[in-house]
Amino acid sequence: MTRLLIVRHGQSMANVGEIFAGHYNVPLSPLGHEQAERTAAFLTAHYAVDRVYSSDLDRAMETAACTAKKLHLTVTPVPALREIFAGEWEGKRFDRLAAEYPADFGRWLADVGESACTGGESVAEVSERVVGALERLAAENDGRTVVVATHALPVRVFQCFVQGIPACNMKDVPWVSNASVTEATFENGKFTLVAVGMDAHLADLKTSLPANV
Repeated sequence: MTRLLIVRHGQSMANVGEIFAGHYNVPLSPLGHEQAERTAAFLTAHYAVDRVYSSDLDRAMETAACTAKKLHLTVTPVPALREIFAGEWEGKRFDRLAAEYPADFGRWLADVGESACTGGESVAEVSERVVGALERLAAENDGRTVVVATHALPVRVFQCFVQGIPACNMKDVPWVSNASVTEATFENGKFTLVAVGMDAHLADLKTSLPANV
């Protein structure tokens, strides 16, 4: 059995600016660094972590590095764990997207599971690459506990995949908070969710995506 501890990155500077980042590379905010440190303390206190993986985008790598440093491990980057490629939306504020792409962004807000970014990826494509990457990591690490730092949409599509939630109902699955931990196991080719979006350890540092995304 493999245990996966899937961490959404800490608050990024794009989160602070209410910007749709996608593959746009931004660092953690100062608060995001504090969140990542709290999550690292939580993980190392409650689990025997063997390896650390991350999306290769800075905000995820910086989050993963906090845990890896405590354990004297290195972070292995996995590009397939990136956030959605947002095409024309990348680096733009959410309020601009609503004004400039009313149809496509309106679909994102109303029916995220069956939407796509203008000139970018669809949510279905993200699900395929993220689930595939997590299946590979889980199969390669049988008997180990691994930390995987990624992003909000990858966590959401993974949760829907494991729980058998169809794309049309993804809109009813909330975003997990920054630096939260989703725990899953993988055995005999099957994932099981143990907990989703654990964030009590963040206490007063908890942050989430706004309502207009």
